[in-house]
Amino acid sequence: MNLTTMVKGAVAASLVMTSSAAFSAVSKDQVVEHYADLAHAVFADALTKAKDLDTSINTFLANPSEKGLADVQQAWLASRVPYQQTEVFRFGNAIVDDWEGQLNAWPLDEGLIDYVSADYQYELGNEGAQANIVANESLKIGATTLDIKEITPEVIANLNEVGGSEANVASGYHAIEFLLWGQDLNGTNAGAGERPYTDYVIGEGCTNGNCERRAQYLQAASKLLVHDLQWIEKQWSAAEKDNYRSELLADKADNGIRKMLFGMGSLSLGELAGERMKVALEANSTEDEHDCFSDNTHNSHYYNEQGIYNVYTGTYLRTDGTMVDGPSIADLVEAKDKTAAKEILTQFDAARAQVGKLVTSAEKDNQHFDQLIASNNPQGNKLVNDTIVALIGQTGSIERAAGIIGIDSLNPDTADHEF
Repeated sequence: MNLTTMVKGAVAASLVMTSSAAFSAVSKDQVVEHYADLAHAVFADALTKAKDLDTSINTFLANPSEKGLADVQQAWLASRVPYQQTEVFRFGNAIVDDWEGQLNAWPLDEGLIDYVSADYQYELGNEGAQANIVANESLKIGATTLDIKEITPEVIANLNEVGGSEANVASGYHAIEFLLWGQDLNGTNAGAGERPYTDYVIGEGCTNGNCERRAQYLQAASKLLVHDLQWIEKQWSAAEKDNYRSELLADKADNGIRKMLFGMGSLSLGELAGERMKVALEANSTEDEHDCFSDNTHNSHYYNEQGIYNVYTGTYLRTDGTMVDGPSIADLVEAKDKTAAKEILTQFDAARAQVGKLVTSAEKDNQHFDQLIASNNPQGNKLVNDTIVALIGQTGSIERAAGIIGIDSLNPDTADHEF
């Protein structure tokens, strides 16, 4: 995402918020139903972009080149835009949260997947941290030996958390990211991973060995990503029967509203402010940044925040440029207390603008998230800390909105962080 796109998206969403006043007399049932429509739209977009990524990967592997790898990297970056906006549906909906780990688990011990630098730091006690699936046809974890001669989507799925370690992430966006960029060896200096396209040249010209198996891994991981997104898209589709959507809409509306608010608050507080910012900032650790191989962390944070805004306002700007708009929690709040509704939306706008400063820092000032969290960068540290503070304030507004519309004791997940 470039800054111009971000500004256009923000303006469009603000304009839609004005139009949504037409929904001021909506019911909670209508809000929950539109929430399901919103979820389906964003998961459908994530699926479309994953299919585009898969096509780009196949095109690149058929004839590897420097430009081809750059094209695949751009397809991966594009696929993150809708996906990061789906994470607001995680915490209130167990079906999403239980499924999400196979697609977006991080941080990962990348030595499980492929070659790494000699000074590679990994989770202590993780027996799979240097397994290098690409270079080996069998994998020994403890007393167990696994046959990985053929790298398939099923094999990759079964290797997630092998040996009982959450750092053994074999599938999903970040496994693909590592296979496209390689390790970011720049620490808190400028620069992302620099994997050469020749890592995928079959035969003469192959660098770092095992190019054919590396290509098999990349294709299998991509196919698994598409498969998993196809499954979750159907769970929210109005065209399917006996899926999660039908279960959600059959429940009491207040339960649906609580799931919406809890998901927003938990992503805002425990996950985004806590796990994705506070942990990395306090440890000055590039290993704990989200999209660490590609240096795309600023965009991941921004689109997480955009997802929270989407659910509150009942709006979503689709990847084809069309706008989804309908009954929202914002409408329910406005019907109860117009003054509070304006104050809460102002807080949301402030939080979104603050997270947007991370994007500006990366795209305009060339100061990416891994540089901002460096121990010798007080200004960068302040920018990240100010963003955490804004997210805490936004969470307070989410709890305020909950109280206004009759949802008590929301208690968003803090992920055991103190704020």
